[in-house]
Amino acid sequence: MTTLAQSLAALETLPGVSAAVQSARTACTEIRWHNALRRRSAEARAEATVRSARNSAALEGARYPVDLVRDAARGASALPDDASGQLAQAAIRTYSEAAQVEKTLATAPAQALARLHLAAAGGLIPAEQVGRPRQGTELPGDGIGEPAHAPVGAALGARLNGITDLLSAPASAPALIVAALVHAEILTARPFIAGNGLVARAAAHAVVVGRGLDPMGVVVWEAAHLDAGPGYHRRLQAYTTGSTAAVADWLVHCADAVVKGAQEGRVVCDAVTMGRVTG
Repeated sequence: MTTLAQSLAALETLPGVSAAVQSARTACTEIRWHNALRRRSAEARAEATVRSARNSAALEGARYPVDLVRDAARGASALPDDASGQLAQAAIRTYSEAAQVEKTLATAPAQALARLHLAAAGGLIPAEQVGRPRQGTELPGDGIGEPAHAPVGAALGARLNGITDLLSAPASAPALIVAALVHAEILTARPFIAGNGLVARAAAHAVVVGRGLDPMGVVVWEAAHLDAGPGYHRRLQAYTTGSTAAVADWLVHCADAVVKGAQEGRVVCDAVTMGRVTG
């Protein structure tokens, strides 16, 4: 009987995936040696987290300059008190919470996802819908695909079980593959009424940190998702078909995003070294 770890490892054999994943691993290994991460790793991680949150919010349509998001994250200023500003503030909360659940995602995945959703949707939707999956015939308000086609009931339960199984996969499972699949599964299964995008990206971010691919937390791979423009959503839409080619394309995209995210992380580390990060 094939185990989950074996199935995940087998995905690396899909066309183009192995080389892309290896490039991502190399990029993450190389950035660990940056001088900024020897004495100022907390500062570098804080700035990278701000940029990750900013890009994740932008993918939901809430686009703000990184300086403003940084100031909001440290309480020096406030984002606009409208739907867009509230969404960006939710992204800040969600990535802050992601740092707190990195080590518990694998051991208590359902609780970790609930905490991420509380950060992403708390105060934005009715309190009784926060921190728990959709129930009955409830449909999602965001994510990939038509709301009417979202899984409900037993079908949603099965998808959620698959997500928690992924999160609790053995440590030997390839971190990038786990993160990419968690990202895609949350955005296509849409387990929550709202906040699925923020939760998906924050959970994937926590996976790559918690499983040791990016232990310093400075890889801003959300920037590459944003830079992909319509291609980001197009790949996720294709992923819903379940075709081998679409899954491979998504995995390669995520691996390439990590490589580009490591480049963004290097920019962050350089700025920290030179004292150019404010706040």
